[in-house]
Amino acid sequence: MEIYKQISKKVPDLQLKLTQARMAETPEFYVKKNWMTSIMSTFGILIVLFLFFDSLMIFLLFPILFFMVFSYFMKYVDVKIKKINAGIGGEIVFAGRFLLIELESGVPLYQTFKNLAESYKQIGPYFQAVIDKVDFGTPMEDALNEVILTSPSSNLRKLLWQILNSFKTGSDVTVSLNNVLEQIVREHQIMAKEYGRKLNPLAMFYMMVAIIVPSLGVTLLAVLGSFIGLEINMIVFAVIVILLAFMQFMFLAVIKSSRPPLDI
Repeated sequence: MEIYKQISKKVPDLQLKLTQARMAETPEFYVKKNWMTSIMSTFGILIVLFLFFDSLMIFLLFPILFFMVFSYFMKYVDVKIKKINAGIGGEIVFAGRFLLIELESGVPLYQTFKNLAESYKQIGPYFQAVIDKVDFGTPMEDALNEVILTSPSSNLRKLLWQILNSFKTGSDVTVSLNNVLEQIVREHQIMAKEYGRKLNPLAMFYMMVAIIVPSLGVTLLAVLGSFIGLEINMIVFAVIVILLAFMQFMFLAVIKSSRPPLDI
C-alpha cells in the first residue's frame, strides 16, 4: 500500500540498514510487517489493561500506544545491526591476525578469504560474499567495494579498505593490515577501560533505584496504608510489580547496551 511506501521513505537509509542486518526484505514489507504487528500488540495490551481497570476509556489510548509500539518495532533493524556489529567486534582482531598469518605464509588472497569464511561465524559471511561475487565473475576490486558498503562495522570496513587499497596499488598488504590491527587493538583497550569506569556507578545506581528503594518503599506504603486507612488491593500491588519488573528490565538493558562490541 501507498502508506507503507511513504513511511519507508521517511526512515533514513532503511534499505541499507536492512542489507546490513542481513534481512532479505524490502523497506515496504518491513514497514507493513511492523505495522500489522503493532496493531495486534496494541490491541493485546489494551485488552489486558481493560481487564485490570474495567473501563472502555482505556481504548482511547490506542493512537498513542500504537505509535509507541510501532516506533519500538521499527527499531528492530537497528538492534540487529548492533548485535551483528558486536559479533564482528569480538572476532575482528583474531580474524585480522588469521588473515595476516595466511598472507605471510604465501596463501593466495582468494584462498585466504575462503579459509577465513570457514573459520569465523560473524565475519565469515562477509568474506564468503566476496568469494561468491568473484565466483560469479565480479572482479575482486568491485566485490570488495560492494561488501564494504554493506558492512555495519567500521573496523571491518577499515580492514577491507586496506586490502582494497593494497590490491589497487600492488603494495604489500601485510604492512597496512598490521597497522590497522594495532589501531583496532588500541581502540578495544580504550573501550574496555571506559566500560569498567561506567559499570561501577551503574551497578550502584541499580542497587539503589531497582532494589533498595522499591523494597523499602513497598514496606513503608504498607505500614502507612494501615495507619491512614489507605486501601491497597491486589491491583495496586500488581501495578507495582509490573513497574518494578519494567524498571529491572530497563536497567539490565542499559547495562547490556553500554557493553562495548568486543570480547573482554
